[in-house]
Amino acid sequence: MSKDQMATKIKIAEAAIELFTNQGYQGTSVRQIAKRAGVNLALVSYHFGGKQGLLEELISSFYEGYIRKIEVVYHTSMDYTVKDQLLTMIESVLHYQLKQPDLSRFVHREMTLDSTLVREVMTTYLSKEKYFYDTLFEKGMKQREFHKQPVMLLTMQLRNLLIMPFLHPLYISEVFYTAPHDPLFVTSYVSFINKWLEQSVCIPPKKNPLLSAVQNPLFSLQGKWNG
Repeated sequence: MSKDQMATKIKIAEAAIELFTNQGYQGTSVRQIAKRAGVNLALVSYHFGGKQGLLEELISSFYEGYIRKIEVVYHTSMDYTVKDQLLTMIESVLHYQLKQPDLSRFVHREMTLDSTLVREVMTTYLSKEKYFYDTLFEKGMKQREFHKQPVMLLTMQLRNLLIMPFLHPLYISEVFYTAPHDPLFVTSYVSFINKWLEQSVCIPPKKNPLLSAVQNPLFSLQGKWNG
C-alpha cells in the first residue's frame, strides 16, 4: 500500500471514529463517512469492504493494541511483586486509552451491545484479558500477597475501573469538570487504583515487633522511667 493510500485509509478511519462516537454506528452512513473524510465514496469499500468491515477493523485493531499492552507488561515484569505487575499493567492500559479517547469510548460502548461481532471479540480478546488478570490475582493469593477473594469478582472490578472513565467521559466532564484524557486525571486515577489494591486486595506486610517498639514514641520515655 502506498503512502497516499495509507493516508486515505487513516482519514476514513478517523472520520468514522468521530461519526460513530457522536451519532452511533447505526446512525452513520457510508456517504457521511466519505464526506467527512473528504474522499470518494467508493474508497470506503475499497479499503474496508464497507461500513461493517470498517467497524470490525476499528474494534479489532483497538483490542490488538490493548491486549498487546497487557502481554508486554506480563512477560517483562516477572521479577516484580504481583501488585507492581498489576499497577504497571493498569498504567499501560490507561495511557493506551488516553491516546485515543474517542475510539476507546466508541469501542467500549459498542461492547455493551449483543451482536455476533461483539461475541467474537469477547472470545478472541476479552477472554485473553481475563486470563492475565485472573492469573495475577491467583498468583498474588498463592504467594500470600493478596487476600483470598473471588478471582472472578476482582477481575470484573479491575476491568470496570480501567474502562469506566473512557466509557463515560461526558459524565466525568459534566459532573466532575475534568476529562479522562487529561494526564493529571490519569495520574490521580492510577493513585486511586493503587490505594484500592492496597486496602482491598493486598495483605499488609507484617511489622517487626522490635522495630515497632523502637518507633513507638513511648519506647524512649519508658527507657527513661525504667532508668
